[in-house]
Amino acid sequence: MSAIATDKIVLGIDPGTNVMGYGIIHVKGTKMELVVMGVLRLEKVGDHALKLQKIFDCVVSLIEQYKPDEMSIEAPFFGKNVQSMLKLGRAQGVAIAGALSRNLPIQEYSPKKIKQSITGSGNASKEQVAAMLKSLLNFKETPEFLDATDGLAAAVCHHFQRKPAGGKKEYTGWKAFLADNPNKKA
Repeated sequence: MSAIATDKIVLGIDPGTNVMGYGIIHVKGTKMELVVMGVLRLEKVGDHALKLQKIFDCVVSLIEQYKPDEMSIEAPFFGKNVQSMLKLGRAQGVAIAGALSRNLPIQEYSPKKIKQSITGSGNASKEQVAAMLKSLLNFKETPEFLDATDGLAAAVCHHFQRKPAGGKKEYTGWKAFLADNPNKKA
């Protein structure tokens, strides 16, 4: 198993066609600190293709300015409105394309996984996620748009999912565990 970098910058993205949230954390050893979080507001941009271009440009700009080592992005959730899903999928796609254009590794997480890793509950509200992030990263102001804390949550979730250097092996079940640890049988 290779050691995981103990000093890295992670960009998190909450894709959206009206408001895209982003957050960047700097991980130093076991400490995590907030670098920046914010939103790209697109509700006044009428042309969908132009919105996608602005999302791409914003992601590339964040990468060039903050030089993250990895990007984490929230996966679209399944909703009832097919048109909304299509637009959200496109927004996510161009954000990923922006990262790929700069050779940045990407990891995708479901909204439920992100909420669970931050709050312990996959059904947590945006406000609960924001409150936990404020506690974890010691910032005072809750942003006007919780899309910013959602983007930040994607970055923090990614950090929490990483195995520390020298971490314990994970198993798929008891059978796999016992195969590697025959002395543990009763």
